[in-house]
Amino acid sequence: MLLNFKQTGAGPVVVIMHGLFGSLENLNIIAKALSEHYTVINIDLRNHGASFHVDEVSYPAMAQDILNLLDELNIKKAHIIGHSMGGKVAMQLAMLDEARVNKLVVLDIAPVDYHPRHSAIINALQSVQKQGVSSRSKADTIMKEFIDEMGVRQFLLKSLSKFENGYAWKFNLNTIVENYSKIISNINETHSCQCDTLFIKGNNSDYILPEHRDAIVSLFPNSKAKVIHGAGHWLHAEKPQAVNRSIIDFLQ
Repeated sequence: MLLNFKQTGAGPVVVIMHGLFGSLENLNIIAKALSEHYTVINIDLRNHGASFHVDEVSYPAMAQDILNLLDELNIKKAHIIGHSMGGKVAMQLAMLDEARVNKLVVLDIAPVDYHPRHSAIINALQSVQKQGVSSRSKADTIMKEFIDEMGVRQFLLKSLSKFENGYAWKFNLNTIVENYSKIISNINETHSCQCDTLFIKGNNSDYILPEHRDAIVSLFPNSKAKVIHGAGHWLHAEKPQAVNRSIIDFLQ
């Protein structure tokens, strides 16, 4: 089974991967900027977007999906970029097959275990799924009971699709919820990865903290950090020009 992807641009290959409950659409803003200089492979991870739904959820499995796609496309080496959960997939891929990674960019996530932090979102998504909706606005109304931030609701609603019998989530919600503990856990650490790595943090986000520095440096000794001011966890949506500039400067 191969992942769904969208290819744009020409030049050296860049692979980009979205976060939890997202899809390749979420990173279009990065893909568009990069496609002026690079061949961009923008990916739907397993159980998300238009990619296949399976029961297994683990970072080694998700990283292997990317390697399988690169094999299929006959791509020997690529720059790898991931946001949040996609950033963990990117780090895991570098652990699995460092030789395939040109440069690595990790957006607002660290190689550590996280505490559960999506309970309101999961409750909102399950409520929409349970009640069944005939419009996006109805889904938004249901989600308002759980999620105040309109931006978060709009992000989630991008994955609500119209099917023959009404609207449903494109992502595999039941499997994601069942495996949530694996998603917030750390990648499978095997060695120190020597590839050039850039960690980009949103200044207002608590996903990368000072206490994560030791874990980052021990696993990715050739890494540097960039802080995007005025941005939270969805830094690419909040400060796209600053994020795109940081990525392009690093890759070039």
